[in-house]
Parts: sequence; C-alpha cells; structure tokens
Amino acid sequence: MSGMKAPPRLQSLVEEGLIDTVVRQLMSGKEAMVYVVRCGDETRCAKIYKEADQRSFRQAVDYTENRKVKNSRQARAMAKGTKFGRQASEAAWQSAEVDALYKLADAGVRVPQPYNFCDGVLLMELVTDANGDAAPRLNDVDFTPEEARRHHASLTTEVIRMLCAGVVHGDLSEFNILLAEDGPVIIDLPQAVDAAGNNHANRMLLRDVANLRNFFGRFAPDLLKIDYGNEMWDLYQRGVLYPDTVLTGQFRRKTGPVDLGGVLREIDDASAEEAARRVRMAQS
Repeated sequence: MSGMKAPPRLQSLVEEGLIDTVVRQLMSGKEAMVYVVRCGDETRCAKIYKEADQRSFRQAVDYTENRKVKNSRQARAMAKGTKFGRQASEAAWQSAEVDALYKLADAGVRVPQPYNFCDGVLLMELVTDANGDAAPRLNDVDFTPEEARRHHASLTTEVIRMLCAGVVHGDLSEFNILLAEDGPVIIDLPQAVDAAGNNHANRMLLRDVANLRNFFGRFAPDLLKIDYGNEMWDLYQRGVLYPDTVLTGQFRRKTGPVDLGGVLREIDDASAEEAARRVRMAQS
C-alpha cells in the first residue's frame, strides 16, 4: 500500500520499523498534528507534538501545577524559561498526556490505546466508526434526545472512572470526544491534571462535567437540570467515589451551621497581614 511521503518527524519511526507507511494527515491542531499510519496489518494514528515555538497554546499555569519534575536543575530551568527549560517543559507537557493515556487505559477508561511514545511522537489506536473510517467528533454529530441521554450517562461514568484513577481531563468537551462505532471515546489529554495534587482540579472537573451537560442538553433539555459535578467531587473528597457509583444528580450543599470561628480567624489573619504590611510600609 503506497501512502504519502513520511513527514520528517515520522521518518525515524519508519526507519525503526514502528510504522510501515503514512496514509494521510488526519488533523492539524494548535499543539499537534495527527497522521493515519499503517503498522503491519493495523491502521493506527501518530500524534506529532509541535515544538514549543510553533504552538500558539500558552501553557496555563493551572495545568502545570504539581507536574513532578525529577531533578532540581530541570525545575530551575523550567522556572527560568531557558532553552533547556523549554525543552523540559515540553517533555513534561507531552509525557503528561502519555502518562495519563496509559494510566486511564489501565483503569478501563475509554481512551485510545497507546502503543508507543518516541521522539515526541505518540503512536496509538485509530478510533473508527462503523465503516472503519476515522470516528467523528461529537460536535459534528446530531443526536436524538434518547441518544443524548445515553451518551451523557456513559461519559459521566467515564469521568467518574477517570476521577477514581486520580485524573481530571481539564479540557473535556464535544471537541475532544470521538463517537466510535461502540460509543464515545475521550481524546486529547495534554492538560490532564492530578486530581489530588492540583488546587484547580475541582474547578476543572466542574467545568468538564458542565461542558458535557450543556452539549447533550441541546438535544435533551431535561439534562440541563442535573448537577453531577459537585456531587462527584464531594464523594471523591470523602473517599467514597467508586467506578460503579450511581449519582443522584441532586446535590445539596451542606447548609449546617457556618463555622463562625473559622471565618473570624480568617478575617483576623487577613487584618494581621494588612497591619504588618502597613508597619513595613511605614518603616521603609
């Protein structure tokens, strides 16, 4: 089977025998380009991460907080933004997606099966529709109310599975979920965060869940009344969220007595800080 000429970044994978032929370009995004490739009898896809200077997406600090960097020289370089530091950030950014994919695939989450990561290229399963063609994104598909409810329910289960595995997608929407022959598959995880170690994880989870609700709510307006995000996070924080947890969709905030002492202590701390700042100003 003759394909197109392999782009330079895929050439080394062809030489290594990881890819036989490059069939066509599937998409070009702001962080990566994706090609359909043949590996023996299998059709897979190769995601080529763009170099930092070609990427328009500025790495949000929200996402990178608590990304573990093994050595302090790397951490210092990343903080300073030196060339070595940019390469280190770049590697952390790419490996965050790769790590998340392997972790989620192991946890039974519906993500493309990753096969290999080499020289900034991720080789993974090509998600296909009933005809064996590349599956469409949700935003390119219309649904009946019944289908919308079914897919919303199955994706809610996937988000729970991800959270149980300690991962929040962080950018989940109809644009990075594919509709495979046997249901939705979640893609694009370069901004996945560690649910326990990132201060923004709660906010990002709520946004992911709201995006799903709002998208499917266009086809089934009854979904718009459901609040799964707060309920999910509450169970997760209390250590009682499991992959098979069934949510009620009716989350009641605890309206018990306010911890007035705690509030007053925070006010005292803030006043003390302000007073200290004034003293320093006066002294300088």
